[in-house]
Amino acid sequence: MSPEASGPRIALVHALAESVAPAREAFRRRWPEAICFDLLDTSLAVDLAHAGRLDEAMFERFRQLSDYALGAIGTGGRTAGILFTCSAFGPAIDEVKRRLPIPVLRPNEAAFEAAITAGDRLGLVVSFGPSADALARELAAMADARGRRVSVELAVADGALEALKRGNADLHDDCVLRAVERLGDVDAILLGQFSLARARTRIAANRSAPVITSPDSAVDALRRLVPAPLF
Repeated sequence: MSPEASGPRIALVHALAESVAPAREAFRRRWPEAICFDLLDTSLAVDLAHAGRLDEAMFERFRQLSDYALGAIGTGGRTAGILFTCSAFGPAIDEVKRRLPIPVLRPNEAAFEAAITAGDRLGLVVSFGPSADALARELAAMADARGRRVSVELAVADGALEALKRGNADLHDDCVLRAVERLGDVDAILLGQFSLARARTRIAANRSAPVITSPDSAVDALRRLVPAPLF
């Protein structure tokens, strides 16, 4: 964002480099007044994939990242909100939400809210395999907490993230489309990683169900939650 922007200061915390661009693009289109800054630790995703679970050391790293983000001060003042963009760390992010006095969002919670209102049969597409089962459980639990019973059909876009890391965006989108084709008749399609948002247009051209992306939903929700700056 430009130095002249006058909106609130927002921290974007990433575990995948591929999440930075879609997050920034969503803010550019939907909340251009926000002053965003990025914290990127790509070792988080690598270490989680290696360990297979969130351990205490991982929780502590999220505490440190969030404390750093909260204390960052610049032209937009002190940080007014934090958006985490990697979907595999829900419990650690929930602890941050309880600790900090500012709005903190998990990457998919706003998208999940939108999907729950769209219908009972939901398709969830992911490209980071370790997050798949946890996200499906999170979506079902959110629905249950709201008195809704939903069915979640999960599709993993094998090879998509690897293609994007190699700079092959077209192959990434092809992998995502193949995953979507495996979904049955659903009321909404959720793209469960920020990096998947780039495939939305191609999916929407092939499926009649609404396609819900995490970046757009998260930016809209955070904009509602963060108070307007006082001058």
